[in-house]
Amino acid sequence: MAANETGSRTATLSDVARLAGVSIATASKALNDRDDVAVATRQRVLRAAEELSFTPNAMAKGLLAGRTGTVGLLTSDLEGRFMIPILMGAEDAFGAGQVNVFLCDARGDAIREQHHLKALLSRRVDGIIVVGRQTDPRPSLGQEIPVPVVYAYAPSDDPRDLSLTPDNYVGGRMAIEHLISCGRTRIAHITGDPAYAAAQDRIAGARAALDAAGLELVGEPMFSEWTEHWGRDAAAMLLQRHPDVDAVFCGSDQIARGVLDTARDLGRRVPDDLAVIGYDNWEVLATNSRPQLTSIDANLQQLGRQAAQRVFDAIDGVDIGQGTHHLPVRLVIRGSTIPRR
Repeated sequence: MAANETGSRTATLSDVARLAGVSIATASKALNDRDDVAVATRQRVLRAAEELSFTPNAMAKGLLAGRTGTVGLLTSDLEGRFMIPILMGAEDAFGAGQVNVFLCDARGDAIREQHHLKALLSRRVDGIIVVGRQTDPRPSLGQEIPVPVVYAYAPSDDPRDLSLTPDNYVGGRMAIEHLISCGRTRIAHITGDPAYAAAQDRIAGARAALDAAGLELVGEPMFSEWTEHWGRDAAAMLLQRHPDVDAVFCGSDQIARGVLDTARDLGRRVPDDLAVIGYDNWEVLATNSRPQLTSIDANLQQLGRQAAQRVFDAIDGVDIGQGTHHLPVRLVIRGSTIPRR
């Protein structure tokens, strides 16, 4: 790309990287005089930047000049089931980069969150990861924060922010496709609070998979709490109303554990008579179930690692983009859907 090919728009780091024939990360390192870039590569990047009249973002230059080697992790529910794997993933990435982490728990309190935010900024952190307690959109911290911010699990309600969250729609579709591949056609759905975005996204994906196979859910989705107790009660009602059900897709592993209990009490063999699949792949539950529970894993540690990497990229001057990015989930097959021989 020649300088005049960018037209009237301002040249970006991507333009420089493309012209120099290197990755965006390498271009950023070369422009910031990092010592892990070959001399010839640095010269090629500098020539490309000069040709394109590229000027690094002022905020990025300021961050690089005054970097403190610290990052803030701002959570809303440190004791929550989904927080720990996300934080572990982020910590893995930070450890690899020798970054110190300040962890703050707002406990779901907006005033406490603002207090922690001010404290993090006063410590001159290089970036912030905001980890929410559920996948419903949360209020943005705003566009005036002087350091990069990445939202993990709970996306920001401002599309100008970068948010990373599990793809619950694909997860719901994946669960149903697995049950259908196991020969199941009479599939019901028991899940938690209908106000949760996760519950609605998973149902939408499940319905899409059923539609593609020319099938429908048996009865309406059954909503209530994300608990084993609800799983037991809902399964009892379901099997009384629809005794021909041959599979249950559960909105969480806790619900699925309750369904397994009721199936056993009523003499339904799992998976021979009834296949059961959960969601979250909470290993302490899934691997200690009888039989072990097939589940959808949201890859939360990977989500945490990616959030940390995006913060690193932003600190290095890379344009990390904006909007909500849905990250892949995966199916973990165990004995509740396929007999173990």
